[in-house]
Formats: sequence, C-alpha cells, structure tokens
Amino acid sequence: MGLDAKNAIENGRTALGIEFGSTRIKAVLIDENHEVLAIGNHDWENQLVNNIWTYSLDAIWKGLQDCYQDLAKSVQEKYSTQITTLGSLGFSAMMHGYMAFDKEDELLVPFRTWRNTITQEASEKLTALFGYHIPQRWSIAHLYQAILNGEDHVGKVNFFTTLAGYIHWQLSGEKVLGVGEASGMFPIDIDKKCFNERMIAQFDETAADKNFSWKLADIMPRVLVSGDKAGTLTEAGAKLLDVTGTLQAGIPMCPPEGDAGTGMVATNSVAQRTGNISAGTSVFAMAVLEKDLSKSYDELDLVTTPDGSLVAMVHCNNCTSDLNAWVNLFREFEETMGHEVDMNELYGTLYRKALEGDADCGGLLAYGYFSGEHVTRFEEGRPLFVRTPDAKFNLANFMRVHLFTALGAIKIGMDILFKQENVTLDELLGHGGLFKTEGVGQKIVAAAVNVPVSVMKTAGEGGAWGIAVLANYMMQKDADETLSDYLNNKVFAGEESVRVEPDAKDVAGFETFIERYKKGLAIERAAVDSTGNN
Repeated sequence: MGLDAKNAIENGRTALGIEFGSTRIKAVLIDENHEVLAIGNHDWENQLVNNIWTYSLDAIWKGLQDCYQDLAKSVQEKYSTQITTLGSLGFSAMMHGYMAFDKEDELLVPFRTWRNTITQEASEKLTALFGYHIPQRWSIAHLYQAILNGEDHVGKVNFFTTLAGYIHWQLSGEKVLGVGEASGMFPIDIDKKCFNERMIAQFDETAADKNFSWKLADIMPRVLVSGDKAGTLTEAGAKLLDVTGTLQAGIPMCPPEGDAGTGMVATNSVAQRTGNISAGTSVFAMAVLEKDLSKSYDELDLVTTPDGSLVAMVHCNNCTSDLNAWVNLFREFEETMGHEVDMNELYGTLYRKALEGDADCGGLLAYGYFSGEHVTRFEEGRPLFVRTPDAKFNLANFMRVHLFTALGAIKIGMDILFKQENVTLDELLGHGGLFKTEGVGQKIVAAAVNVPVSVMKTAGEGGAWGIAVLANYMMQKDADETLSDYLNNKVFAGEESVRVEPDAKDVAGFETFIERYKKGLAIERAAVDSTGNN
C-alpha cells in the first residue's frame, strides 16, 4: 500500500475532500479506489458577535490553510513525499447561512451561519408566499429578513452564497453550488435541477417596491449536479489553499456540496426509496423521495441529494442526552458499590436488557427534552420520567422507554411521510452513538418507523470523505453512470453491513407508546411552564 499510495500521490491519482463542520475542518485524501491515504484536521469555534453567530473570514482562511498543512504533514510523514497535484478536489460545509458580497467582491456583513434564529418573520412570510416550507436557517430567509429589517447593505448585494460556495468561488473563480447545497439556499425545481423559477418571480414581485438594482436570479450561484465539472483550481486559489506554494493550479473541482449531501454519499443513501438516520445527542432522518410531497409541512425540511432527488429531512434536537444521563446514574451506583465500570459493557448490558421489556414499555412514559423540540412545538424542555401506579416498572421497561422516547419526536415527523404522504422506503442506514451496541438501536429504530435498518460494519470518515468521493465520481464515472450506481458498484461493493427487519410485535408496541407520548405532551408542557431554569 505504501509504495502504491506514494505513486498515486506523486502522480495525482487522488481526490481531496475538505469539509467545514461547525467545530472541525477536516481534509481527507483518497486514492482512485476511494481508500483513505491521509487526513488533516483543524478545530475551530463560531463566535457570537452583536448577537450573530459567525466565523470571521480570517478564521475561515487560516482554518483551511492549517487543515491543508496538517494533511500535507501527514502525507510527508507517512509516504515521504509532497502533494504537488491532485486528480480532483471538492469542498463542502455546514449548509445554509448567508454570505453577501458587493460589486468589489467585499463581504457586506459578517457571515451569518445556520445557527442563527433571527429570521422567523421572513421564514413565515416566505413559507406562506411560496407554499413551501422555508426554515429560518435558509439563505433566502436571511436575505429576506435583511430586507424586512431595512438593512442598508441589501441594495448593494451583487452576489450571495453559502460557506461552501464562497470557498469554491475564491479557489476557482466559479460562482456555483451543487444542487444539494443549493437546496438549502432556495427551493429547487426537481425536474429542471435548478432554483425554482416560479418562486424566484414571486420573490422579485414581493421585493419590487424596494427598487433594488438586482433581481434574485442575478445574485445567486449557478446550480450544478454531481458529476458536473465546476471549474479548476486557479493560481490564486492554489496559493490560498497551500501557503507553501507546493500545490499546482489546474486541478479539476467538483460542485461544492453541503454536509447533508456528503453525509448521504458517505452512507450510500442517495438512491430513491433509501434514507439514513443519524442518532446521537440530536437525531435526524433523511428519506429520498420518488416525487414531491402533496403540501408543505413545518416538521419537514426539503433538500436534495447531490444528484438532485428530493429529500425530506426530519431533525430533532433531543435524542440520547437523557438516556446517557440515566446510564451515568447506573455507573455512579456501580462505583459506589466498589465495582470497576467498563462503559461499553454497561451500555451494552443496559441496552440489551431493553429488548426483554414489554413491547409498549409496560405503560411507562418519558421525555428526554434537554432543550426545545420543534416537531412537538416546545421552545425549551424538561427531561421527565412518568408512570402510573399500575405500570410495569422494571429495569427492562425502564431502559426500553428511554430508548423509545429518544426517537419519539422523530417518529412523529416520519409518520407524516409514511402515513400522510404514503412514502415507501426500502431501507434506512443508521449511524451515530445509538447504534454502537450491535442490533439494539437498529431494532428500536425499525420498530419506530417500520422500515429495515442497516448499519455498516466499518465506520467511514464522514462528509470530508463523501465530498472526496464526489470529486472522484466527476473524474471516473462512466457515461450515463448514475451516482447511486457508482456508489453501489465502485465505492461500497463488498461493504459488509448488518440489516435488521422490523418485528411486528415491536412495531405495534411502538405505536401504542407513541399515542401515550402524544397524550402526555401536556405533562411536558406543564413541567416547562411550572419549573424555571434558575
């Protein structure tokens, strides 16, 4: 591997993917077989400046350069060589947010990230205008809120984009976005794979009385799909990325994508009728749809895969935090009894115990709301455990109800897809902490959504690897080879996974539980209203 890898690096038979996450910038260098050759990292944090969550331009570029140098150092140490060229290059980042520039390409206001919740009025008005759910974090909500606020900078906007789009533009000169990233900026016309022209016209009509010098289509990036060429690394871009000047210009670049799209690639869930669920501190599920939904739902965000299929996403703030708190209580008990505790063994034992419980958790009820929960309309939360005197209170049911409730809010969102929109999924791919104990998390999720759940045996390198794979796809795909076919045949062929089918008894038990969960939301509301944080 060492000599082959060295030759691949020296001859540019590689792809580099770099992803800007909310706390880490990660670079992954892969070969033509999508095997990881080297990794670079840079940790960073957002700042709250004038009540706006932001990252400075200086932090963006220093972070990128430091991450790349960390990668270059790893290559030097492992293979005794330097990166002078690449076969292809791609960038991705946390989606949404707002970066607006004037005619001199100067940033007009500090970067407003997805984390800001300052666009509620715009979100509500645009959702009503378009008949399409526009979340607060979307770029168009940020632009429209700035208009509603009468902000001076809006009239000077010549171009606005996302973080991934900005980095790609600076390194290639191309004002483009991959369709998955673009779908978090403005609604996409799924048939044409571009921004929705009807909604653009509606926006322009709404903003007409402001007499701006621009029309919306003129200031947005061009939309590309996976496999499209998205420019090359310029001389200036090469110097921005590699401050040592070792990296050469001319490297082909793939369309910049968002972390949702690269996550779909990394979990091989871009085909229609597939999806993925990430369950840890928070939980989100994505389902790749075969057609548009019949109407807009506040509980569902619509984005797309990197090749332009519509994806419904349910995101919930709370998943395993309260579950972890209870496991830690058991750890504390064990330590008090003088026992050494192996946390993996403790989690595994308690999770497996949950499988012995009654299908509906024996009448127990819990809410793991450490924070608010959009799907169930809570602006803040209170973790709760509730039981009636005749409920079957034992350890198995206690663990089972905390596993069930970790998925309670997301089940409500997913039920809209399955029961109201009649969406069919062949499989969900699970990843995240909930799935670490083999078989348990999968069995609980399969019960919640009544869909087979698979977990890959080997964990990938996440979104940075996903964007590197998209860069490889651009260069290596056969004529008319779809992204899904490429992933199945060339990336994940031979990948081992464990699949769990829904158990009819468990599915019925979860349905009984979720009705109890919905009725009990009044208890959660009373807890929020009657207990303060201080």
